[in-house]
Amino acid sequence: MAMAKLLTRLDLRGGPGDLADLKARLPAPKAGGQGPVRAVREILAAVKEGGDAAVAELTRRFDGELPVSLRVPPDQVRAAAAQVDAELRHALEEAAGAIRSFHEAERAAHRGFEHSSEHGVITRELLVPVGRAGCYVPGGRAPLASTVLMTVILAQVAGVEEVAVCSPPGLDGRVATAVLAAAAVAGVEEVYAVGGAQAIAAMAYGTESLRPVDVIVGPGNLYVATAQRLVAEEGVVGVPSAFAGPSEVVVVADASAPATYAALDLVVQAEHGPDGLAWLVTWSEEVAEAVEEAVERFVAESPRRREVTATLEQGGWSVLVDGPSQAMDVCNVVAPEHLELITVDPEALVSLVRSAGAVFCGPWAPASVGDYLAGPSHVLPTARSARFSSALSTQDFLKRVHVVSLDEAALHGVAPYVCAIAEAEGLAAHAGSVRHREQAPAQGPR
Repeated sequence: MAMAKLLTRLDLRGGPGDLADLKARLPAPKAGGQGPVRAVREILAAVKEGGDAAVAELTRRFDGELPVSLRVPPDQVRAAAAQVDAELRHALEEAAGAIRSFHEAERAAHRGFEHSSEHGVITRELLVPVGRAGCYVPGGRAPLASTVLMTVILAQVAGVEEVAVCSPPGLDGRVATAVLAAAAVAGVEEVYAVGGAQAIAAMAYGTESLRPVDVIVGPGNLYVATAQRLVAEEGVVGVPSAFAGPSEVVVVADASAPATYAALDLVVQAEHGPDGLAWLVTWSEEVAEAVEEAVERFVAESPRRREVTATLEQGGWSVLVDGPSQAMDVCNVVAPEHLELITVDPEALVSLVRSAGAVFCGPWAPASVGDYLAGPSHVLPTARSARFSSALSTQDFLKRVHVVSLDEAALHGVAPYVCAIAEAEGLAAHAGSVRHREQAPAQGPR
């Protein structure tokens, strides 16, 4: 293993080639140990006990400034759309339209159904929106106005009646104007100047100013993502199964890939800051060397050099493999948030994808388009949670409610089977509830 300046070279060529070997040789994401968990538990307990006062004190401690007010006045949210320049406002409106259009199509594809069994049992699946959703919008290193659109609009399309947004205040104690403008474009006015794990706690438990929500969504750093997992474990709020933590990208590149494209796309995700990953996977030493050199140049010129360097020093890898098949095996083990296929025939590799948050095909499809305007939400699984979870969707705001209907004939038809299973389980009342109906047909109160 030879060290590149920023990307660590890992040569997997000539190895056994099976998945067990790959899993053993590939660096796993660092969860941070118990330190973040202990710290987050303390924050959750403080907010649960102290409400608004605890949120304010934690905000002062972690963000360096007390919020001007915990809830941003609705008229300030509405006014923000006119305060940003026209180009940004138009871009937010275009993005909102693309996001809404995609997720309306997604919602239309999942409308519930009705089924009738051979025994005459009629079952229906209803999709019922949660009553209130909380959307977390990062704002520390970069105020992610796009995340407002990528969360709020999905909740609205799902039919959620109340949506609250939490985003950390800047050094002036205010939520970034771009974030407020995005909220105005999305049509949500309930915005709170609070970030970090304390925001998750406030949305989960509620405070004097912020009523608790039913579901919390949105990406964040390790502490935010950990807080979401912990409040979900308590059963006080729902969160998507994905771990939406620090940003990740894997770029698969062959000899056709422009080195500058691949290098830029590694830097794009790395500029979010530490704890993420940015991997190049290739079967060409020449490509690896060219991309590594280009990364060096782009990082040196980056206005976010500190954030990019922090990511690449721990999570930047240049991986050499034997060919496309092994490259995709590596990708499926890493299960990246963003997967870019900059190859001659990216579609041939798409069929090999088993674990990824979102896939971008070809040199003209950088992940940054998905971050803003493609349509699907950019809230994606990280830390290998793409092995069992997916991008945020309207389904994350919906509950499946099953409705079962039987007439007398249907009950008689299923009774023998219900009774046999109930008696095998030793649950006599379960069997009795069916037998009694068979022997005493309904005649009103008795």
